[in-house]
Amino acid sequence: MTVVVRDLRPDVAADTEGFTLVRRLALPYILFTPESVRHVVTRSHPDARFRSLVAEEDGEVIGTAQVALAHDSTEPGQAYVNVHVRPDRTGRGAGRLLVAAAEEYLGSLGATRLYSWVLDEPANARFAERHGYRPGRPARFLRLALADGTLPPLPDTPPGVELRTAADFAADPRPLFELDAESVADEPGEVTLAYADYEAWLEETWKHPLLDLGLTVVAVADGRAVAFSVAYTDGGTRYFTAMTGTSRAYRGRGLAKLAKLHSLHRARAAGHTEAFTGNDAGNGPMIAINTWLGYEFCATEVRYVRELG
Repeated sequence: MTVVVRDLRPDVAADTEGFTLVRRLALPYILFTPESVRHVVTRSHPDARFRSLVAEEDGEVIGTAQVALAHDSTEPGQAYVNVHVRPDRTGRGAGRLLVAAAEEYLGSLGATRLYSWVLDEPANARFAERHGYRPGRPARFLRLALADGTLPPLPDTPPGVELRTAADFAADPRPLFELDAESVADEPGEVTLAYADYEAWLEETWKHPLLDLGLTVVAVADGRAVAFSVAYTDGGTRYFTAMTGTSRAYRGRGLAKLAKLHSLHRARAAGHTEAFTGNDAGNGPMIAINTWLGYEFCATEVRYVRELG
């Protein structure tokens, strides 16, 4: 049996479904659907030079890689390579072949530093270190059981603050782009991002098939969007917080916590039973919010890095 690495074909259902299955089995804390896999391949910014690779054995997708330049980073030469293999299909060489193909591609584009998220398990760490990657910042996945009714009650909304949903911004989502750009720029991590392309944001973020406009809650004050909690759903019972942030001038008022709490209450009312989120280990304010909301630790990911050249 031979393992072959090739590009994912976004218009072939077997590819997008196989990719989704690998990711769900290897990384069950993040939402993936065939539609979201297709969206990332077809809607990513051209400057990212994005590729989705699959490792195939006897017609079955057993491994995946998402590979891209960090085109929106403030530092040139940075790139991403995230590899996952089905837990029941390891030991066949799929991970090694995916890493080799990804590194060759990114090296040809001039990338000099590669970042890769790796679940903090001994076999994964050994694999990463064998391929020249060294551990960096950790992040934690958290889970909240929405069905058990333990969410904190909804408090009164502060005077001068109005809570809306992203659906209320459908005619003009630019205020959410500006809030997203400000929030992302201040996120802790090795790669500092700077969103500047509104049209690209519309294609990649606003039109993302997992984005739930009705469950994404936005706090509005002084006539502007100042805090939000962005909800992803997969058409089933699972919910994922893709981003929670507050404009710099409005931080320290509890608005992000308020937006996320309202989003979770809406999610529970809509029939969602499991909520997931992730935090950089150094993001103290967000860790405190999620602890207060009742989230519990479920896994750790470590961002590994390798210098090319």
